[in-house]
Amino acid sequence: MNKLIDHTYLAPDCTVAIVDRICSEAITNAFQAVCIPPFFVGRAAKNLAGTKVKLATVVAFPYGYAETAVKVQEIRRAMDEGADELDIVINLSAVKSGDWAYVTTDLATVATTVRLRGKVSKLIIEMSELTNDEREKIVAICNEIKPNFVKTSTGTKGGATVEDIRYLRANLHPDIKIKASGGIRTKSSANALVEAGADRIGTSSGLALIR
Repeated sequence: MNKLIDHTYLAPDCTVAIVDRICSEAITNAFQAVCIPPFFVGRAAKNLAGTKVKLATVVAFPYGYAETAVKVQEIRRAMDEGADELDIVINLSAVKSGDWAYVTTDLATVATTVRLRGKVSKLIIEMSELTNDEREKIVAICNEIKPNFVKTSTGTKGGATVEDIRYLRANLHPDIKIKASGGIRTKSSANALVEAGADRIGTSSGLALIR
C-alpha cells in the first residue's frame, strides 16, 4: 500500500510546518509521493531531494476555472520549482456549458505541457459532478490525449467510489492509470478501490492506511 499512496495535504490551513511534516512522513514510510499546494513546491522539493518520494502539486485547484494559458504557466512554474507530478483540474464550467472543443483543447494542452518535460500528468475530472453523458465524453477525450493518470476528484466535492473506479477502468485506455482521491480514510476502503482498478491513492490519511 505504501507505494500507492500520494500523501496529501491541500486544506487551506496548510503551513510550512505541515508541509515539512508531510514530507518527513512520506520519506519515513516510503510513500510514492507527496501532494501539496503550489505555494510550497520549492520547499517540498528541498525536503525530498535525494529521496525516492515524488513531488506532486495541484493546478487550477479546485474548480479548474483558470484559462488554459494560466494553467500552462502554473504547470511550468511548478515544474521549474521541482514538481514531478501535476494534478490538473478539468474546467468544470466548460464541461457544464457543453463546450467540448474547449475542454478537449484545454486538456490536450496541459497534458502535452507536462509530457514535453518528462513529468507525470493527472487530470482531475470530478466524477461526482458529472452526468453520464459528460463522463462518457470526458473519458473519450482522455483516451484520445492519453494523460498518465485520470484522477477521480479534488476531494472538495464527492470522494472516490468503487463504482467510479470500475467505470474508469472499464472504459479508459489500458495505458492510462487511475488515481482515486477524496474521502479515503481507512485501509479497507483503499483496498476496495485498488481491487476495483485504482493505481494510486490520494489521501491525507496515509498513516492510517498503512497501520
